[in-house]
Amino acid sequence: MSIFRAYKHLSNARWRKSRRSASNAHCVEVAVATGAIGVRDTKDRDGGTLVFTPAQWTSFTTSLKQG
Repeated sequence: MSIFRAYKHLSNARWRKSRRSASNAHCVEVAVATGAIGVRDTKDRDGGTLVFTPAQWTSFTTSLKQG
């Protein structure tokens, strides 16, 4: 599935605040859709969304744990 098609699925996805977000104003939301994971700023939901494929997301989160 292309990232563009996956991004369209995020419009119907359920967004949740990340467990790793700080308790202050520095929060992100995460949504999981078929073939995509979206990440956006809680304070600026219309400001853009990062879209990852499941493989990219796994690589990204693995690198965070190692760093």
